[in-house]
This record gives sequence, C-alpha cells and structure tokens, in this order.
Amino acid sequence: MPQKTSRLKRVRRRLVLEFLPFPTLETERLVLRRITENDIEALYFLRADEEMMRFIDRDRVAGPDEMLPFLRMIDTCVEDGSALTWGVALKADPSKMIGTIGFWRIVREHFRAEIGCALHRDYWGSGLMTEAMKAALDFGFKNIRLHSVEANINPENSAAAALVERTGFLKEGHFKENVFFQGEFLSTAVYTTWGP
Repeated sequence: MPQKTSRLKRVRRRLVLEFLPFPTLETERLVLRRITENDIEALYFLRADEEMMRFIDRDRVAGPDEMLPFLRMIDTCVEDGSALTWGVALKADPSKMIGTIGFWRIVREHFRAEIGCALHRDYWGSGLMTEAMKAALDFGFKNIRLHSVEANINPENSAAAALVERTGFLKEGHFKENVFFQGEFLSTAVYTTWGP
C-alpha cells in the first residue's frame, strides 16, 4: 500500500544574509546600487516631499541632516545582514538616485521578508519600479533564498496595489484601523508573493 504524502514539505536550506560585497543589480534601464552620502539630498526628498509621503505612515523629515543617521542605519543593516536596501538609479545617470527598494524585517526562521520601495514622483507611471521590484524579488528568492515576501500598503494607495499585483503578489489581508498615526487610525493591506 503506497504511503500517504504529507502536505508539508521538509525544507533544508538556510538564508544567505551576507550582503558584502554589496550586490549591485542591473535591469534594462536601471542600476540598483548601494546608497552613499552623495544620495543624502535624494533620500531627503523621498522622505520629506508631501506627495511622496502621502501614503507612508511616518513623520516627514525636517532637513537633509536627519538623513545621515538613516543612511548609517541602512549601512549597519547591510553589514549585519538584517536588511538590504538599494538606491535605484537610471543606467543613463547611475550617480543620480531616483528611488529606493529593499528588504526590511527579514524573519530568518520563516524565510520571509517585507519589501518596501519609493520612487521620485517625476518617474511615476514609467514602469521603472516594476523593473526594480522584479530584480529585487529575483535576488531575494535566488540569492537570499527567501520563501515569501510581503508588502504592507495603505489600502488607498492604488498605485502601490497595482505595482505589487503586477509583480506577482496576492492580497492576503486587510487590517482595519490597525495603525495609529498623527491622530488617526489607519488601515493596512497585506500582499504576499512566494518564490519558486
């Protein structure tokens, strides 16, 4: 009599959380590279512009000087393998950072991470973040060996929902008023994608 096959798969793998030397990625139009002090002004814009921060539940930064500690934190996370963030730049001008993308909240025991991204509003609707997302996910599944990646977005951010759906994410949950920010209760939509 044949043995029943278990629904559960035994997994024998480990995450690869060594990000030095820094993994530079290229797509058709983009370079995903390490963020440096030369990118402070670009980082500041991404974290201070009212339109950029419309659906981000974090306080806007007051000045570029506040970005240096943030950059140091990004570097520390890269060095200790707890997170990986790329600066997004056009191949035509790799010194000019136009966005960021990366894996935060890497949960080693579950082979899972959260992905986050930002793109300068001058490039919205260009398909560039779709390119960056596909490259980052490919790296996450093949090189870091993640099993799943989640994206937590504001349900009102239809552009972010369209981006993650275009890149293979499925909506798994909607948490009503689970975040308190600036005197308001805000909701979160959770999307997930899985590796091969």
